[in-house]
Amino acid sequence: MTSTGIRLHAPEPGWSIPADVVVVGSGVAGLTAALRCEAAGLRTVVVTKARLDDGSTRWAQGGIAAALGEGDTPEQHLEDTLVAGAGLCDEEAVRILVTEGPDAVRRLISTGAHFDTDGAGGIELTREGGHHRRRIAHAGGDATGAEISRALVEAVRARGLRTIENALVLDLLTDAEGRTAGVTLHVMGAGQHDGVGAVLAPAVVLATGGMGQVFSATTNPSVSTGDGVALALRAGAEVSDLEFVQFHPTVLFLGPDAEGQQPLVSEAVRGEGAHLVDADGVRFMVGQHELAELAPRDIVAKGITRRMQEQGAEHMFLDARHFGAEMWEHRFPTILAACRTHGIDPVTDPIPVAPAAHYASGGVRTDSRGRTTVPGLYACGEVACTGVHGANRLASNSLLEGLVYAERIAADIARGRTEGGLHARVPEPVPHPEKPAQPLLAPEDRFAIQRIMTDGAGVLRSARSLQEASDRLHRLHSDARDALEENGKTSEPGVDTWEATNLMCVARVLVAGALLRAETRGCHWREDHADRDDADWRRHIVVTLNPDRTLAVRTTDTADFPPTLPQALGPVRAVGTAMHSQEQ
Repeated sequence: MTSTGIRLHAPEPGWSIPADVVVVGSGVAGLTAALRCEAAGLRTVVVTKARLDDGSTRWAQGGIAAALGEGDTPEQHLEDTLVAGAGLCDEEAVRILVTEGPDAVRRLISTGAHFDTDGAGGIELTREGGHHRRRIAHAGGDATGAEISRALVEAVRARGLRTIENALVLDLLTDAEGRTAGVTLHVMGAGQHDGVGAVLAPAVVLATGGMGQVFSATTNPSVSTGDGVALALRAGAEVSDLEFVQFHPTVLFLGPDAEGQQPLVSEAVRGEGAHLVDADGVRFMVGQHELAELAPRDIVAKGITRRMQEQGAEHMFLDARHFGAEMWEHRFPTILAACRTHGIDPVTDPIPVAPAAHYASGGVRTDSRGRTTVPGLYACGEVACTGVHGANRLASNSLLEGLVYAERIAADIARGRTEGGLHARVPEPVPHPEKPAQPLLAPEDRFAIQRIMTDGAGVLRSARSLQEASDRLHRLHSDARDALEENGKTSEPGVDTWEATNLMCVARVLVAGALLRAETRGCHWREDHADRDDADWRRHIVVTLNPDRTLAVRTTDTADFPPTLPQALGPVRAVGTAMHSQEQ
């Protein structure tokens, strides 16, 4: 691993906190890692961008998948996950997930999470797309994420973990050997400290969530701006499979000009028997897949998009009127309230739905212990690419992945501390070089990036649309780059400019991967390459950032997810002069 030396323009840290480990993010992955590290006797600091309970976890409706039901087995869960991943899952990573998952859920329950139960007192399980069995545990009907977040936040506060809220992480600190030494961060007005500071620690766990805000319409909260992926790239880490962005099939349609976070209509609604229909009431998914509306998400999203194209429609409908008022109020109270807020009553009306950006299956490349290619830097949850999801995440595997791999990370850090290894040292960060620095974009560039990505890299993609997106991103970026290089000027450092700059970074990588992958696989749909190509493309795309801000794009030799070692990769693949010369 070679550090890029690139950093965001920001003031020098005015304060610092020592720790054994700093966890960045407060969703299921981050708080689980933090609790396990603290239980192992490690001084643990949690840094989160908003409040502790403001991440993506609390928005999760459907539930958490695990082989907990009678007759279900980890092997069956593994098979469903591999099928959904369209040939790109790392089987060993999936096997870890499904075998360690049930006990991880039980430990979550012992932490204080309360799941819905059946008449006999057992966990009530439902079914979602891609699952052949009922194995989705849920809470509050459709408020699973909120319950998990509540339980973990209460546990963190009860244990007295040190937390820094309203803090945007900026860059990784490293020592003279390139090993992790902590992070710099900016604490906003309501935080515990003023301005830019640092947490000094030999282990950093990235659990920053997704990057859905790179698109105009998404189910992700406003804080999901790809900060962890961008930080890792600047630190020299490898990012894999970023082209596989899952578009949730059934997001409440609020109009063609709606932007930002959109209300999700959980897959569990279809799991309980709702039907997808067009304006004439025709169930168009029947005959397209053996599971019809419960096919994997990429297939359902494509089916909806095709029908919309055929009929010149802006949305389709989800019909669950046959549930009746009592079932809606008991099983899906959150969705019912969201629909009624926007003037739709699912008890009497079909729900207008359309796909929207939902989940990044790719991210910072890790091994089975959550280790990245930067010594001391870990990643878990949506920011990571463990190999579990492949080309398309199986419904409700995300919360489980956060749990399982967060526990594995904590165990690895504790082991290193106990054995006097990497994490036993006192970090001695070296100053960031003054150059090369990351040019900061203007706050309004965020909306331009979102429009570019929605137009060119959304559900439907082609070489033409992706190249146009690449060119538009490059033009948008060139003014900031030129101003920095010619006269040292850049936009004023601040949360808005840092977020816009991070979005630009992840957008470039996503487009580079999508342009290179000349096939349709999982949630990556190329109109100009409609078929899956196992001969050439059953492999992973890995991207790093060069010190001159160009992208190095490589592929693995096989579909096996390689160790987190640069030499495990194949040769650099050409992505075209225009793409390869663009700066980040």
